[in-house]
Amino acid sequence: MSNDEQALFSAIDALLEQVAQDPLPPPAERKRLREAAGLSQDQIAKALQARRESVGNWEAGRSEPRPPKRAAYARLLEGLATRFPAPAADSPDAAPALAVPEAFTGPAPQPVPAPAVVPPSRPGSSSTAKPTASSRRPGAKKAVKKTPAPAAAATDPRFENGPLAVLDVEDGQVVAYCVGGLVLDVPAKTLPTLVDWTLTEARLGQARLHRSGYDADPMLVLTPAALERYGLPTTLTPEERSAGRLKDGHKVIKQVERAGLELTRRGFGSWTRIFYRPEDGKRRCVQLCIPAWGALPTSEWDDKKDPKLPTMSAADLARFLGTYAERVITPRGFTATTGLALMTALRPPTRAEKDEETGTFERAFNADALTQVYPVVECEVPDEHPILKGKWPRHHQRTPAEMLMEEPFSWCRELTDDECLKPYLVGIDVNMAFAAAANSLVVGLNGPTHLTGNPAFDKSLPGSWLVDLSHVDLSRARVGGRTIDGDRLPSPFTPTGERPTGPGWYATPSVAYAVQLGFDVAPIEAYVRTETGRYLDPWYDRLRDAYLATMADLGVVPGMDDEEFLEAMARVKDGDPALTLLLKAIKATAKGGIGKLRQRNSRGEVPFYEPWPALERETWRPDIRAAVLSTVRVIMHRKMMKTAAAADIYPVAIATDCLVYPSNGPSPLDLLPYTPDGKPVTGTFRLGVSPGMVKWEGTQTVLWAEEQFEKNGGLFNIARNIKNGRPADDDGE
Repeated sequence: MSNDEQALFSAIDALLEQVAQDPLPPPAERKRLREAAGLSQDQIAKALQARRESVGNWEAGRSEPRPPKRAAYARLLEGLATRFPAPAADSPDAAPALAVPEAFTGPAPQPVPAPAVVPPSRPGSSSTAKPTASSRRPGAKKAVKKTPAPAAAATDPRFENGPLAVLDVEDGQVVAYCVGGLVLDVPAKTLPTLVDWTLTEARLGQARLHRSGYDADPMLVLTPAALERYGLPTTLTPEERSAGRLKDGHKVIKQVERAGLELTRRGFGSWTRIFYRPEDGKRRCVQLCIPAWGALPTSEWDDKKDPKLPTMSAADLARFLGTYAERVITPRGFTATTGLALMTALRPPTRAEKDEETGTFERAFNADALTQVYPVVECEVPDEHPILKGKWPRHHQRTPAEMLMEEPFSWCRELTDDECLKPYLVGIDVNMAFAAAANSLVVGLNGPTHLTGNPAFDKSLPGSWLVDLSHVDLSRARVGGRTIDGDRLPSPFTPTGERPTGPGWYATPSVAYAVQLGFDVAPIEAYVRTETGRYLDPWYDRLRDAYLATMADLGVVPGMDDEEFLEAMARVKDGDPALTLLLKAIKATAKGGIGKLRQRNSRGEVPFYEPWPALERETWRPDIRAAVLSTVRVIMHRKMMKTAAAADIYPVAIATDCLVYPSNGPSPLDLLPYTPDGKPVTGTFRLGVSPGMVKWEGTQTVLWAEEQFEKNGGLFNIARNIKNGRPADDDGE
């Protein structure tokens, strides 16, 4: 045989080897042979130039090796089978019918042709049924470790691969990283075919959180490599960044239009929805998230000082966002937008109700939800609202008698001589303060009723009250039989902590607190809501559970003693980066969701005094936001009073949910009051992980504070700088 013929035959032999479909032993037998030979998955992976996770998935039956690795793997197993024959079926050493590999973190696949619906192995993880060889690849990362919880419901087979996937390019192939470490092959070559694949084959999405709600759309996160593969730019031009979306004439947008797909009015931006017109009432929509275009800003989803998302792997990004989706909801945009969407998902405005006469289903309103847009109240709306057009000059500063000014505390005072003798200033921070204030809060569900003629105050009616609270004097208040120096505390009725000087608009919780303190109130007029409910309760419960589960993953759980809690919290910053970002996102969702109830036209979407899109939402309810912020201040002030009575200590600065106290030692343990048996005094600030309890924020010296006061004058709030001596990140509304 000539050399040319030999080369040709060798090439044909190699080709035949690549397409060979040699029968492989069952998955369990593959693992038995490897273990019998004393080989690890890593050794086999290196020999085959594959990943360890791939070998684990071959042994689990979740995927099959593809040429040319398949022939080599078959040869290895054949050789091992010769040396280590299978034991007899009745032997005590016989291999089990189904085994779970080391790299597999989900439930064992069921030995049936169709995907089985099985409970997830850990709360919140997605079930992983055996995939077809053409659509899945083995995963590269393990799922996020979950905390013990009650058994979860069976995974919805429609969404067996989880709520979302991160698309990346690996060895020239587009792959989708899903939650739980699963990785799918993506056959789509264009964006329209990617949408079709997602809707028909990917099995992505999230089941509704309320029986009257809607399932969440599947979400795809596109990495820069995936953007290039689908013809999208990795960065937007300055003009496109300003507009927040791709130019309408872009070739990919034309592809989408030719395929019969549509975009929302927002166009093709960092958060994009691509959809078909619904058929038979079924929604057919895919959401795209493009971090390279600013979809996950550092102020909400990342660490400002040390951004981690730009270098995070696709697998870890899927773990981060997937765990957020499982514990909170599939992201809908920024955390504030997602927080508001969570409210609606848990309390849908409408439901299907059967007409007994016709037998057809019609739309009906839910009694416990915000169901329609009601008339607004002048005192409750921001300055740019259309209702205020022509009311005052353009740059008029509204007074408390003209505007409901319920905002978080921003207050600082000078230290007394005795406080200056203490060496330290210790900051404590209230956990999830906005969410905690929403818990059990009664809010209005209908439109406002205007009360005039000096109406009697009724704490059961949420709304806004015009009342003079300037007579509330707490300078010598008594708490638990002890007199405290109220002049060293901020007024609970203003964000600045200054005592009111005349009539002003207040939310119901503020006025109710004045009554609780023992003072008479005489409202002048009010706008109240007569239909009430605890609209925010399920929202709070969902965020609380997500927060506590994530803190538990980071090693902090309820029930720790104070020293143990502080030690555990000190380790959080060095924990899993995906979990620390998840924690930040959950907190930003809680705070931003409340702020979104009074979304302003802050970015100049429309001219001043012209309606902006948020006003069309049933959830545009500034009165509910005001009630939450009022409650935040009231709760903090009540605990300040109790703490002052118990330990004769007073805060010197407050910024939103952070309080700073003078202390003889650098730790909160040197500051907070305890009973003789070592328990926290009832009603005071308590260390702990639960929402409403406090954690250590930071410590500085009194000398540092005096230097800052001299340098910045009276405009300096040390509570914003107590953590590290620099201004804190503003992750509020």
